Amino acid sequence: MSILTNKTTSGRDLPRQRSARSVEPIFYFFLVPSLLLFTLAITIPAIIGIFFSFTDSIGIGDWEFVGFTNYLAIFGDPAILQSYLFTFGFSLVTVIAVNVVAFLLAVGLTSRIRMKSALRTVFVIPMVVSGIIIAYVFNFLFSNSLPAVGAAAGIPWLESSLLANPDLAWIAIVLVTAWQAVPGALLIYIAGLVAVPGDVYEAADIDGASKFQQLVKITLPLVAGYVVINIILGFKGFLNAYDIIVGLTNGGPGTSTRSIAMTVIAGFNGGDYAYQMANATIFFVVAILISLVQLSLTRGRNAL
Repeated sequence: MSILTNKTTSGRDLPRQRSARSVEPIFYFFLVPSLLLFTLAITIPAIIGIFFSFTDSIGIGDWEFVGFTNYLAIFGDPAILQSYLFTFGFSLVTVIAVNVVAFLLAVGLTSRIRMKSALRTVFVIPMVVSGIIIAYVFNFLFSNSLPAVGAAAGIPWLESSLLANPDLAWIAIVLVTAWQAVPGALLIYIAGLVAVPGDVYEAADIDGASKFQQLVKITLPLVAGYVVINIILGFKGFLNAYDIIVGLTNGGPGTSTRSIAMTVIAGFNGGDYAYQMANATIFFVVAILISLVQLSLTRGRNAL
């Protein structure tokens, strides 16, 4: 009886001992340098930038406080509003395209086919190539190769470069961006599909469910958490689109494909430092609000 009592007592005291135990020094060894670097590289420059957004600074020299003048001017600037419209529209379309293609490829690459490993390697290659290099390669294709094919095939709308058409240039940007982004989403979907138990599909086969029914009623619900991850990561990344757009259209024709990031950087180079800092601050707040909405919609659902 005494032995049992001693064991019970020691078992009850164990959580108290663990909670009272001090934090391991190695924790601070990794935390403090990372926190210091993040503060110096991200937090402090962001605070300084927000401060100067309330001034008339051009980046150097003297400046004066102008209050909310820059912020009020932004809401009446058609170029700024166009960049927001393009960025959010482009991000939404690209997220849908990337996730549909990546999910279908993942289903195919996890099925019973030959050379699955080799095919996975091939499809992942675009992810390791620099975005600006990809953009310049596709710029040549859209500007030279496709028009030649369009002329030979007698397709009028393809005889000229898509990048020179203000109504179609965004399609080329979506295609190239999706081509580079699909591998990352593909790897996440493959991880999710591999984690699905095979017994579930065997039971569905016994019940007479078709492959399409298994895809819709079994696969999709079980990998829904991975879909959420890809949507959040993809939308966040596409909102900051810059290098591929610069390499393809440089924001043109005109300003039809200029993203928010391009507008901010162009303003910095053009002497509109404070004005574009106000633009960047608004964009930061919008991104935070989008993140909060995404978290509220997905909280407690499909947890991995």
